[in-house]
Amino acid sequence: MNRMLINATHKNEELRIALANGQFLYDLIIEPTFREQKQSNIYKGIVTRIEPSLEAAFVEYGEGRHGFLPLKEVARNSFKTSYQDSSRRPTINEVLEEGQELIVQVEKEERGNKGAALTTFITLPGCYLVLMPNNPRAGGVSRRIEGDERDELHHVLNSLQVPDGMGLIIRTAGSGKSSDELQWDLDILLRLWNSIQKASEGGIEEVEGSTTTPRQAPFLIYQEGNAVIRALRDYLRKDIDEILIDHQEVYEDIVNHLKRIRPDFISRVKLYKDPTPLFTRFQIESQIESAHQRNVRLPSGGSITIDHTEALVSIDINSAKSTKGGDIEETALMTNLEAADEIARQLRLRDIGGLIVIDFIDMTPIRNQREVEDRLKKALLMDRARVQVGRISRFGLLEMSRQRLRPSLGESSRITCPRCQGQGTIRGIESLGLSVIRLIEEEALKDNTAQVRAMLPTEIAAYLLNEKRQAIIDIEKRQKVAVIIIPSAQLLTPQYEVERIRLSDFSEKDEKMASYKMTIKSETLAPATQVLTPKPLQEPAIKNIPMDEVPIAPVSFSPPRSEHPTKGEPGLLKKLFTFLFEKKEQPLLKPEQQETSRYGRPHHLSKRKTGGRHYHQRGGRRDRGRGGYSSHSRYDNRGDLKHKNYRDSRDSQTTREHSSSVTQYPQQGQDKDINISLQPPSSQLPTPIPQPIETNETNHVPIPSSSTQVTSEGKPPTSENKPSENKPSHENRRKPHFRPHRHRRHRPPHTTNQESGQKQQPLEGEDIYNKNKSGGDSDS
Repeated sequence: MNRMLINATHKNEELRIALANGQFLYDLIIEPTFREQKQSNIYKGIVTRIEPSLEAAFVEYGEGRHGFLPLKEVARNSFKTSYQDSSRRPTINEVLEEGQELIVQVEKEERGNKGAALTTFITLPGCYLVLMPNNPRAGGVSRRIEGDERDELHHVLNSLQVPDGMGLIIRTAGSGKSSDELQWDLDILLRLWNSIQKASEGGIEEVEGSTTTPRQAPFLIYQEGNAVIRALRDYLRKDIDEILIDHQEVYEDIVNHLKRIRPDFISRVKLYKDPTPLFTRFQIESQIESAHQRNVRLPSGGSITIDHTEALVSIDINSAKSTKGGDIEETALMTNLEAADEIARQLRLRDIGGLIVIDFIDMTPIRNQREVEDRLKKALLMDRARVQVGRISRFGLLEMSRQRLRPSLGESSRITCPRCQGQGTIRGIESLGLSVIRLIEEEALKDNTAQVRAMLPTEIAAYLLNEKRQAIIDIEKRQKVAVIIIPSAQLLTPQYEVERIRLSDFSEKDEKMASYKMTIKSETLAPATQVLTPKPLQEPAIKNIPMDEVPIAPVSFSPPRSEHPTKGEPGLLKKLFTFLFEKKEQPLLKPEQQETSRYGRPHHLSKRKTGGRHYHQRGGRRDRGRGGYSSHSRYDNRGDLKHKNYRDSRDSQTTREHSSSVTQYPQQGQDKDINISLQPPSSQLPTPIPQPIETNETNHVPIPSSSTQVTSEGKPPTSENKPSENKPSHENRRKPHFRPHRHRRHRPPHTTNQESGQKQQPLEGEDIYNKNKSGGDSDS
């Protein structure tokens, strides 16, 4: 059962939202309340500086550093009025000017020394749609929706009332929704955009709907809701069976929100009142802790190590104590397959974005490398972020990139180490002590030097005053300069301060001052020990539309999925008695449960045998992949057959019969364009009159006569039940491509009766239940 677990017991400090399937955690959102998310916020900014060399502008939007706005992110309606449309590509100086006010949206938050990335192409996500009010070229259907449903949504999208100059995208949650539901979501987004435009143009802030106060740019126009509202908008899908909240106030807010937005999910929201903590109850607390660790253990004994650098994220895989395989190749393959699943999960839990490099264990067979690649791609299918995956190189490295949806778990919950400054290592005591001695002598060599003071951590000072005491004395004798060593408990090991006192600045007071009274400069201390005053948060001009103004969504109530109760297992004596005395009966299969052959007939009535070496896709040797895997296997060298997005080009001719061996029988009145409506074998079917079979002269493929086609009533096809011309038939089937083996000669699989001396194979138009007809494998 899929659950959304919302932990708000410490909501003033932290909100945690977990998505779990049973006791398996597959997605996680942790948002500290002391650090609000700026991504997707909309601001009214001012252009402060234009850099033609970068083709970008720097915009002050009221949050710390200035934002970075490249030329490609400037919408045409944001160009200055003096610019005239032309066919050539404009420059940044022609479209923007200093002091110009713009409506910008934060695309990427500040990270380290980098400012926020801004854009003027505004995107407003809703429950089912994403509105782009100033990007008419964008729009379409989510890439996760495929097949006939995608075509239907394109038709529904064209029927929506979208204003001119705007773009619209149907999200994955919009799959299966009617045009009324999508239009309802669009109306809410249009109302929100009108409010944003009104606040940006007038620069006003409404207070209780009565008084207004002018606001000057830069200021915050619109701020997205908290983590709970965003999670309900982005993660609430049909497969979520239960929503558990452990806080009464948050529970009431969610119920009131869903009453207007998603009333079909009201019955799935429950208040958790058990004294056991919510996450502990479902045993996911330890899984959350693994997302904070550098090393993650694998089930077979291996491990993965995740390291963050300035340029990319590196992931290393170690077999460690893994002994699952029979030999070294099998052990490497099994460890890499486990690591692929865990890496995809850790990327979601930690929300790691940017460039990612994975160092897999070396594998010699190419088919093993392709199997690991397919496993990783399959595990990444459920990721909301855009992911691009490369191939394993000859060095065993795989490169991939992942969209950064929000600040990663490490950025929001960790601080930089005050000792190593994020490097992970520090210099040793001996190395740092010798470096300080060289620096002291360098300062003593300078002219007009009266004294050299070295404020050092306790460990370094003890090393110099004991092991290197003679070196300090020699410097004083050679340079005739006093050297003062001052231990300080405020300094940590990699920090120190060496100060040179000039003769003009040296006074009698300094000479008589005790060394333990000398102070340390504030810039020498670690940044983490300095007290920083947080900047006050901005109040947005408008917030989310009040729920009272939102019309109720036009959706019908849908109860959660009900799990089928499991029957009790019989006892040991009953099992033994049944095995010895009772006769086993074969259950009768329904028509939709009967397995059929390739030609649409039940297996027990099919006369064609499989396993031949010259027939394509029937289990023969030619259907195997280069790595020796059958084409029916789950993972082979051509990619996962269940996900055509990741198939190799060699897999383009795979027929649809590979996907399933069970044919669904059409119900009465549903499919009128099927040649033969199959019935269970127990039903009586009239035998049609045998007709001669014609042969096409061009490709020697037998063509069934139209008179041999019968319907479920045993009548010839009429204008009502005549097969549709666009349906695939036997004569329109593509001739299988024949590629002879390099070392053996093969006869082409398709020949005439005279050349092969074999009988014709049964066709779709023939009576498939008459065993006495010719065309089978047995002699007649």
